[in-house]
Parts: sequence; structure tokens; C-alpha cells
Amino acid sequence: MTTLLSVAGVSKRFRGLVAVDRVSLDVQQGEIFAVIGPNGAGKTTLFNMIAGAFANDEGSIVFDGQRIDGLKSDQICQRGIGRTFQIVKPFLGLNVEENVVVGALLRRHDMKSALARAHDVLRQLDLYDKRAQSASALTLPDRKRLEVARALATDPKLLLLDEVMAGLRPTETNRMVDIFRALNRDTGLTIVLIEHVMRAVMALASRVLVLHHGAQIAQGVPADVVRDPAVIKSYLGAEAVH
Repeated sequence: MTTLLSVAGVSKRFRGLVAVDRVSLDVQQGEIFAVIGPNGAGKTTLFNMIAGAFANDEGSIVFDGQRIDGLKSDQICQRGIGRTFQIVKPFLGLNVEENVVVGALLRRHDMKSALARAHDVLRQLDLYDKRAQSASALTLPDRKRLEVARALATDPKLLLLDEVMAGLRPTETNRMVDIFRALNRDTGLTIVLIEHVMRAVMALASRVLVLHHGAQIAQGVPADVVRDPAVIKSYLGAEAVH
């Protein structure tokens, strides 16, 4: 398999706080890879470095064969990395369709083709029938799916999902899992997700990275990682593996 994303020894400090401490990972093309850990472990900071929101203090980030650390967020999006945010950020003054068209216009320079792409994405995310609704009127599950749709409309090679299943009921979580499985299976989309819903992680991810206090404490296939004593102690608790 081809390595699509390679993060090597990256660190990020905020004054005296080491938020990410020499973390490394490789994500293969077509893989679903998960990053887990307790709140404050550095997961979103890691995403922010990959997506260009933060500059890394050490290490390197290579995407699709080229270094991207040091590039701005819009340049990284142009290279083919889409991302969602932990706190959803739709354009509240626009309707659902218009929100997704904004993402589609990254690679399409006429409204007809951008609208066609937006409609394809809305169908994939089960939002097509709500395309005329205001984003501000959506329920939380629909807003979560709209957040994914906006990123997906940019035609990413790699999609970064930051806790898109947080706060969802089990039925809505299952719906999201089915959507991501289909996207990965049908389009070959590579996905890296931060998630606390371990049922979803176990269902989706082929490999898992565990962070604690900014440092990497485990990495491997989910069934092995959840039985790692350091992971149980720092994050899951003994009851999670019974």
C-alpha cells in the first residue's frame, strides 16, 4: 500500500505546555485510522498541525509525497486534505445546499458543476431532502453531517474527522458509521478520525493511535490497543475491555 500521510516526530508547545510530544504515524491510502485518548491529550492539536492551523515546532509532515508543514490551511486544503471541526461551524446565514456549494467551489469554477457536486455529497450524507433548510435550523445530528458534507465537497484525498459522533444517540452513531464505511469502500477515501465513541472506532478503524498528555502511548490494530495496560490505565478503564 502507498503511504498517503506521514507524520514524523512532530511536537507543539504553547509556552511551557507540551501539547504534542514527538508523535509519529503513517496512514496508508484507503485506510481508516483513528486517534484516541482522554481530553487534553493533544488530538485536536495534532489535527491542527496536519491541516495547517498550527505550525509544528519539531518534526515533519508529508502528504502525498510532499512536505506540507509550513503551508497555510488553504494551501493544504488545495493539496487534498479536508477537515471537520469539533465544534461544528456551518454558515448559519446560508441554507444546507449553499453551505456545501462553498466547499465544492474550491475545485469547480462554475455554479452548475459546483451545485452538481454539492447534490452528490448531500445524497451521500442523507441531507439532500433538507438542502433548502437553513443551517441554523438543523438538529445536532444533521449539523454534524453537514460539517462532513462541507469538507467532503472539497474532493479531499484525506478527510480529518474531529469527534463527529460526539453527542449522538446510538442510532445516529450507527448511521454515521455506515456513511463512513460506504465512503471509504465506494470512493477509496482515506479517513483519519478523532473519536471517543469506542464502538465506532472498533467498527471503522484498521489501526489506532493513542495519545496521553501529548505523547504516543500505543499504536496498532484496535483489538490489541484496547488491551494495552497503559491504554486501559490512562483512558479506557478496565471495564471497557470486558
